[in-house]
Amino acid sequence: MSGAASTADFFYREAQRLGYVARSAFKLIQIQKQHKLIAPGAAVLDLGCAPGAWLQVACQNLGPLEKGGVVVGVDVKERGFSVILSDMCPVVSGITTKDAAISCELGMRALSLAVGKMKAKDSECSAILEKFQSSIEPDPDEDGILRRGGSIVIKFLENEDIPGYDQQFISCFGKFCKEKFKKVSLLRPKATRSSSREIYLICEGLR
Repeated sequence: MSGAASTADFFYREAQRLGYVARSAFKLIQIQKQHKLIAPGAAVLDLGCAPGAWLQVACQNLGPLEKGGVVVGVDVKERGFSVILSDMCPVVSGITTKDAAISCELGMRALSLAVGKMKAKDSECSAILEKFQSSIEPDPDEDGILRRGGSIVIKFLENEDIPGYDQQFISCFGKFCKEKFKKVSLLRPKATRSSSREIYLICEGLR
């Protein structure tokens, strides 16, 4: 057996013994040992995180929970979330038409990420959605990152300057979502300030 193969086998066995999902964990362990990049309470983004060994090592170096550290992993190979929460909101300019339009775009981004390419069966609704979708270039893939049976919550800002306009968009958005999800509802939480224009679209059970 060659030295290289023997080394690889050693790290493979060690990964299994210590509960790491891959031997690549030891690469980050060495980097961390020599450079101490991840301090307690750090915010870490792991790009290309599959199969998750670096996520494991990063989490181990965050320190106690009260430090507030966080690790987020992203990888095109490992798709699938059970729940997606989008509380995204534009920096409010005070121009409600502009704020609502940007809010719609953010909502479209979230849903496009969740379910992939968006096209409503209703031609009128499809045109309305396309107006917002065209500027964000949705993922051309048919599938998004939300698992079958999964749910998504999306925040929108209502537009008081043009009565019915945002309701028309949200209605079309809702129609599209009803094609994709088993249950769709709107909610204005009790904790929302009376002056706020926030409204939440809740979609449950991706078909």
